[in-house]
Amino acid sequence: MKTLLTVAAAALLASAPAVLAQTNGTKSNTVAPVMADSKVDTQTFVTTVPSANEFEIQSSKLAEQKSSSKDVKAFASRMIKDHTKAGKDFKAALNKGQTTASVKPAGVALQPKEQQMLDELKGASGKAFDQKYIQMQTDAHRDAVAMFSTYAQSGDDPAMKEFAKKTLPVLKMHEKHVKELGAAHQG
Repeated sequence: MKTLLTVAAAALLASAPAVLAQTNGTKSNTVAPVMADSKVDTQTFVTTVPSANEFEIQSSKLAEQKSSSKDVKAFASRMIKDHTKAGKDFKAALNKGQTTASVKPAGVALQPKEQQMLDELKGASGKAFDQKYIQMQTDAHRDAVAMFSTYAQSGDDPAMKEFAKKTLPVLKMHEKHVKELGAAHQG
């Protein structure tokens, strides 16, 4: 039963960016971070992080191809670089960690909601693409900062906790940068 609850929690966490992204940018920044006052268990953390990280990489590769804005492409390039490194750091922490949580070792599959968001991006072009990409990145980074902050404070696997602490400043920098990007591309 605990496994079922953990899987359900991971699915809910993974779907949060999609739900928030569908607000079309209207007052979405007034939504409180998903996990601000709750504890994130290790199974949820190690299940959610790889898929969310993979979404960042895949959506940013798409932005490098489809965006016509230099600043969006530059941001996307930074996302690919930083999230590829985060993926490697995550695997190293997982190998050092005490968790027995199961993670698919080869090829991270996106959660259904993340795949839906990626498909939405694939169907967009021009200014609409840039706006969708920026909004999805804004929502995803807000949620990631909340989850990593919570796990860094209350996680029960020391190696994963250290990974969360080490990665958090980069995620906060991404969150700040994508907000600036959003302000530059309003309207």
